[in-house]
Amino acid sequence: MSETPPNTLQYRFDGPEDAPVLILGPSLGTTWHMWDRQVPELVKQWRVFRFDLPGHGGAPAHPAGSVAELTARLLVTLDALGVQRFGYAGCALGGAVGIELALRHPERLASLALVAASPRFGTADEFRQRGVIVRTNGLDPIARTAPDRWFTGGFAAAQPAITEWAVQMVRTTDPGCYIAACEALAGFDVRPELGRVGVPTLVLVGADDRVTGPAEARTLVAGIPDARLAVVPGASHLVPVEQPAAVTDLLVHHFSSAWQQSFDTGQNVLPGAPAVPVPAAPPQAAPIAEIAPAAVPAQAAGQPDRYGTGLKVRREVLGDAHVDRALAEADEFSGDFQEFVTRYAWGEIWDRPGLDRRTRSCITLTALVAGGHQEELAAHTRAALRNGLTPHEIAEVLLQAAVYCGVPAANRAFRVAREVIREETTPSE
Repeated sequence: MSETPPNTLQYRFDGPEDAPVLILGPSLGTTWHMWDRQVPELVKQWRVFRFDLPGHGGAPAHPAGSVAELTARLLVTLDALGVQRFGYAGCALGGAVGIELALRHPERLASLALVAASPRFGTADEFRQRGVIVRTNGLDPIARTAPDRWFTGGFAAAQPAITEWAVQMVRTTDPGCYIAACEALAGFDVRPELGRVGVPTLVLVGADDRVTGPAEARTLVAGIPDARLAVVPGASHLVPVEQPAAVTDLLVHHFSSAWQQSFDTGQNVLPGAPAVPVPAAPPQAAPIAEIAPAAVPAQAAGQPDRYGTGLKVRREVLGDAHVDRALAEADEFSGDFQEFVTRYAWGEIWDRPGLDRRTRSCITLTALVAGGHQEELAAHTRAALRNGLTPHEIAEVLLQAAVYCGVPAANRAFRVAREVIREETTPSE
């Protein structure tokens, strides 16, 4: 494997050099080995290209904080290899990259498969909370719970080697890159744009997926004009690992029958590293496929520029739950104030480029201590964690405030902040 520049991705090829290129994109916390069981069959027809997310699988730790940035790095990598047009199958975060390709770079995409994907992955709060936990506790709590999220209970119990493989795969990921990938998912929402996906699309989901399950899959099928839904029984989130034969059959059928126009190859490639085999899985159940009618979601109503910007920043910093609560409580008396705060404080001041959000959080915490505004301190302690401050750094800010704002004020602030930090950084079981 050659050295990977910061604007590209670590990759490998398998299959004949003169075949059309089929790209397989990984899920958050996994490596390209999640597709190991699909490759032997796929290489009979395609030149299979797999990549690792930044900081995953030993890839260089150059964080990418948005799906658009990940997609751009993939395209830079492919451009350097001379790959112009390709099929693409991606799981979860890898699926988000596939949607981004279909929306922003449709000329590159011949056909698309979305596995365990969604037009919006949960809520932004959930992924930013996960980032806070990793920043405070490292990846071990996330790694230990990965099998529960990724596999059905019966599969995890019957396949201890695969379960341990999953735990170690997450545990060896770079924490900063994992946090950045959480930010990428937090900011991903293409629900109003699904009608513009113009390539044949297979939407594939495990019947027992509790992360991005059949409901999310049907949202994709309803929004994408040329989409087919396949629900695989006996599988959870990492359906290519849990039901490899069913997934392979579905991918082969889809890409054999739905490949649009011609393909370009001619790339010079490095030989792939030896695959790390995943232990054998149980016999596969046959997939169930169904076709859903197309429907284009309504476009979201436009907002004034500063208000719209401010609402986005306010949600990113304070969280959807806090902002939704504040807006829901607004009435005729306080509605103008909420509009003013969103537009001016968040759309103008917090969005200025002169200071990063970490610095603004430090200043805000100090100002709240100085003013005795304990009722706002809890919300902005949560915001500071979301903006990248560690509990130790927040304690340093409050110590500094104690010198210049007074010990009694800092004493109250420490009590509030300690309780918030306990709540926000304790992993859920």
